[in-house]
Amino acid sequence: MSLLAAGSSYCLLVLMTLSRQAYGLNRGPLGLKTNDVVLDPSIVGICASSVIIHGYKCQEIQVKTQDGYILNMQRIPEGRAGADVANRQPVLVQHGVLVDGMTWLLNSREQNLPLILADKGFDVWIANTRGTRFSRRHTSLDPSDADFWNWSWDELVIFDLPAVFDYIYDQTGQKMHYVGHSLGTLIALASFSEGLLVDKLKSAALLSPIAYLSHMTTALGDVVARAFVDEITTLFGLAEFNPKGKQVAQFLKALCAYPGVDCYDLLSAITGKNCCLNASTVDLFLKNEPQSTSTKNMVHLAQTVRDGVVAKYNYGTADYNLMHYGEAQPPVCNLSNIPHDLPIFISYGGADGLSDARDVQLLLDNPKFHDVDKLTIQYIKDYAHADFIMGVNAKDIVYNQVVSFFKLQH
Repeated sequence: MSLLAAGSSYCLLVLMTLSRQAYGLNRGPLGLKTNDVVLDPSIVGICASSVIIHGYKCQEIQVKTQDGYILNMQRIPEGRAGADVANRQPVLVQHGVLVDGMTWLLNSREQNLPLILADKGFDVWIANTRGTRFSRRHTSLDPSDADFWNWSWDELVIFDLPAVFDYIYDQTGQKMHYVGHSLGTLIALASFSEGLLVDKLKSAALLSPIAYLSHMTTALGDVVARAFVDEITTLFGLAEFNPKGKQVAQFLKALCAYPGVDCYDLLSAITGKNCCLNASTVDLFLKNEPQSTSTKNMVHLAQTVRDGVVAKYNYGTADYNLMHYGEAQPPVCNLSNIPHDLPIFISYGGADGLSDARDVQLLLDNPKFHDVDKLTIQYIKDYAHADFIMGVNAKDIVYNQVVSFFKLQH
């Protein structure tokens, strides 16, 4: 989802107990089912469990980064009706932290963004970042090695996104559209501000964007962020942040006991009160997510909350920062460097406890010199963080606007 979405197995069990309802007729315990046979994404993959079952073509693809990680992607080259693939513009759909590409495919077929895009004439690519269940391979490292987890979102900017962009561009020969949610917006903004990827980019849609996080309003999110800043690696001694692991569960259980923190409704405690989630979709989400990330990545996000700037990872001392960056403080991303003529669509919610409206306004101050006709802003008063990926009305409120925005770009 986003920063600390669905944080621990302990609290997840609480939420599951509260929200569990009967699955819809097309739902199974882990994925979708056909002819009463459950297709578990962890076994058969995202294409077989959640795309092909609906009548779409889908390919499972492996992409290698320059630092040796092997990333899984899905490609949906056309809609159910079929069409000339060569004439379809590519769209990359990028999830947030602690989830994978499956998070876009939890609602019914008519409500899932990748399938909507495919039916509207786009060549759709779904990313799965390093460390998630389908992207846990490396040319020389194993997930049991601490070095496998020695990365933060800096490496997603430097290695993951370029590898995926290059692969899509090589396969299609076309510039692509980009859709990011939460951390998927942060890594995109950081990339674009450094001039990366923009030569292969047609436009970008940023849903529930996070860059500045100083006004995060959820008590649990604030407590967790402060805990991560307080040298959480010494608490865990863990390189992998596995929300389903025992140590993380104990950590979150302790945080849920903090004064003012109410984990009775965990999703709201982290994201704000989502207006438009179907209980069976939340249940399915909890069966498939959360996913692992690196503890270093969580610390980096917490630094963003604490410091109020978008900057590279802070190694904690001037000497260590000098070793990595040649300066005592980590470099700050200058978001005003994003090309002024890059078409950008930003959609944010008034009830979002993570991507708070005040922080989004700080973000919007950066492109104030952006070409007026290249920047589209959508504000949805009742939306919180999860509504953008699982809201039952997201198609009508958000996705149709994203499609229209993409179609306007020539």
